[in-house]
Amino acid sequence: MPNTITPKEVHEHLSCGNCLLIDVREADERASEAIDGSLHLPLGRIKAGELPPTGRQVILHCKSGRRSAEAAALVPGSLSMVGGIEAWRSAGLPTARMRASGMSVMRQVQVVIGACVAAGTALGAFVSPWFLVVPAFMGVGLAFAGATGFCGLAVLMGKLPWNAPVARSCATASAAR
Repeated sequence: MPNTITPKEVHEHLSCGNCLLIDVREADERASEAIDGSLHLPLGRIKAGELPPTGRQVILHCKSGRRSAEAAALVPGSLSMVGGIEAWRSAGLPTARMRASGMSVMRQVQVVIGACVAAGTALGAFVSPWFLVVPAFMGVGLAFAGATGFCGLAVLMGKLPWNAPVARSCATASAAR
């Protein structure tokens, strides 16, 4: 595949300081685990025309390589890391665990929205139809998040204490378990 690079080659380039590694995953994905020294620029922002700084070789990575390949097609002269952070981890290269919670913020949002919809519907059916405002509000919020890419509930939940950043290396994280 043209315009690709292996995780081991990326690690060598990072060690020499002659590349800029860009993580194109979404913020909630990056919040759980990241490659030290990488910068964050989600694919959506690249699609919107925001390009990474120039001057060094730009290498893009995501979870498995699909999004970084898509981003590489949009960023002239860039390379996509084959296999993403999963291949990086499989190659035995270090990552930083960024959050104490084992559940991603987006999964937490899904649990909260599901619980609110179920509770609002049940209360609307058995207590008062006014409680149906709750699932309606959640539906409007989901539609807004899907249309704009901004989820206010995810932002709020990301600020909760169990989602606070806790930078530690993979070796430290494994030993702590």
